[in-house]
Amino acid sequence: MNEIIIELEEITPKEFFGAQNVNIELLKKYFPKLKIVARGNKIKAFGDEDLLEEFDRRLTMLLNHFAKYNKLDENTIERVLTSQSSDDYHTSKQSGEVIVHGASGKLIRAQTANQRKLVESMRKNDMVFAIGPAGTGKTYTGVALAVQALKNKEVKRIILTRPAVEAGENLGFLPGDLKEKLDPYMQPLYDALRDMIAPEKLALYIENGTIQIAPLAFMRGRTLDNAFVILDEGQNTTHAQMKMFLTRMGKSAKFLLTGDPGQVDLPRRTTSGLKEALLILKNVEGVGMIYLDDKDVIRHKLVKKVIEAYKSIENRE
Repeated sequence: MNEIIIELEEITPKEFFGAQNVNIELLKKYFPKLKIVARGNKIKAFGDEDLLEEFDRRLTMLLNHFAKYNKLDENTIERVLTSQSSDDYHTSKQSGEVIVHGASGKLIRAQTANQRKLVESMRKNDMVFAIGPAGTGKTYTGVALAVQALKNKEVKRIILTRPAVEAGENLGFLPGDLKEKLDPYMQPLYDALRDMIAPEKLALYIENGTIQIAPLAFMRGRTLDNAFVILDEGQNTTHAQMKMFLTRMGKSAKFLLTGDPGQVDLPRRTTSGLKEALLILKNVEGVGMIYLDDKDVIRHKLVKKVIEAYKSIENRE
């Protein structure tokens, strides 16, 4: 039986191995035919030569990633071990830095490679599309970038919008005043903001219009300048709504459009404005497009399994 020994240098074994060797246990799951032992500052593996070569390559990728970001978690390990090359998960060190010091001292940063690519793309482009399934951090990372831009005085206001498709943007039948009618549809945006801005300050920002949260229909006729604007759930826009939104862009504005083309709630035979825009704008300079996937899911680990299960059914249809 062949053997390979890898010695950790300039890396604290305890941090790399994880609590109760959780990261080593994950490695064992990906290489079930190898016997892997972690002791002291060494990792030993026993098995077939071809498998050991692959193990050595993947472990080196993990060590390089840890040396760069000083962090390792289940999502990162999975991405590194299943990626074709380091380009799939390596991003600039700057993109992995703290985006915002949130409420109660919470540090908000991009947690996955694709989220870091989103951060990089927003720095380079004034308009970015972030596409991916539920739980991949599209909106959350976007709101963090918007709050960062506001705090750095790069913009004067944040505007968050989404199409209230579930109510057909006809909210009259719902009880309460306008804000009460809208809140259920805007709740994910409020949730993200509450993580990043202290309650009193957030209330003040909303009251004085520094932060505006409104359905897409309310954007018509406006010019959105000096603003970080996020269109959430973009897959539920029609052709006319998307064109209207994109042409609201004013000077010194940043536009982020998020969506999941696999979760369109529009009536049948209605073209998704997001899907159309991705085709129309794919070669336009200054427009970035970042695609996230189930490896970026940072909710409960079951969410990833749910996405995979539904994907297998949808692929058969």
